[in-house]
Amino acid sequence: MARTIFSRWIAKLLFGLALFLFIGGAIPFDVAPTVNRVSFTQSGSTQVIRLHVTGHITGHSSPRLSSNGLTEITLFRTVLGEDKVLDNPNLPVKSYEINQVKNDVLLVLEVDHNLVNVDAYRDRDSDDILVAVRPKGSPPQETVEETGPSAERWNLDTIVIDAGHGGKDSGAVARNGLKEKDVVLAVALQVGEYLKANLGVNVVFTRNKDEFISLSNRGHFANQAGAKLFVSIHANSARDPNAHGTETFFLGLHKSEAAKRVMDRENEVIKFEEDQSKYEGIDSRMAVMQTLAQSAYMRQSQFLADLIEDQFESRVGRKSRGVKQAGFYVLYGASMPSILVELGFISNYNEAAFMGSPEGQTYLASAIYRAIKDYKVEYDKGLQLSTSSGK
Repeated sequence: MARTIFSRWIAKLLFGLALFLFIGGAIPFDVAPTVNRVSFTQSGSTQVIRLHVTGHITGHSSPRLSSNGLTEITLFRTVLGEDKVLDNPNLPVKSYEINQVKNDVLLVLEVDHNLVNVDAYRDRDSDDILVAVRPKGSPPQETVEETGPSAERWNLDTIVIDAGHGGKDSGAVARNGLKEKDVVLAVALQVGEYLKANLGVNVVFTRNKDEFISLSNRGHFANQAGAKLFVSIHANSARDPNAHGTETFFLGLHKSEAAKRVMDRENEVIKFEEDQSKYEGIDSRMAVMQTLAQSAYMRQSQFLADLIEDQFESRVGRKSRGVKQAGFYVLYGASMPSILVELGFISNYNEAAFMGSPEGQTYLASAIYRAIKDYKVEYDKGLQLSTSSGK
């Protein structure tokens, strides 16, 4: 699958546009989370302002000083509830306002910047945003313990790597007994090590051992981790022992029977889950709604998928079956750019041998890592352009 310079340029252009829309307003306003309360609590010498939010928000700005000396924090793509509850401010916050500004919610604080510093965080145990107002000279760690890790707005600082299957779910099994769950775990762990060592990002694994995790919990886990990217790794299988090649998917409606077969095989693992009722509403209509809600992520997901298939083909010498879209349950719950990678066909004797070998796993992990590295380069460029245009 040859890719021309022109197609690469078009892909980068679309990726940049998608990132700009992602930051500037591509998520449908009617599905945006709601801020329904502002409360104040004291943590040591720090005043903590909690913005109670009904769902996971795409991001928030760092505190910035306005021209009139007030501190502003923006919650992107968020709605201010009509029946909101606003607690009275506590010193050192003299006063505050919270307003709807187009598709965002703007919090404005009046504080004495000669005496205090202001930081904003995601809460580790909920979808709330926390604003810490602390005396100058006090360590930021004083508030980190109470409020959770700092979120660097849009920086691609956290990546979740998901090794498919696990535990009682072996996934596909090769004729020689090689199990999909073991192959993908080995590759996932290597990808994570490469990312941590070379990109300096926070890498979180949905599993780092042989255990079963439900499909819905994998995406939820990524949301709770504040991930900016979700990569789920799998191995393919087919009745035809000659079927071979890699393919990478992003969330959407399948456009071929082949894509549907892969989707159905990966989705059928819900049979191992005790509560399958939560998947009953995911039909074609739900898929369309979810696709619309995640439209800001689709171009980014597709861009990364293209990069991965390029690496598999040009650097590892694998046959690429291309980039496709389908309604994988594991991708539904992830509120960030998300892809599902099929490393090859474990039902194919030669590909099973390659995927089962330490050398093959290293090649595949390196390809995924290099693609994510290239993605991050383009992401950072788009982020710089988007944030500079908003100044």
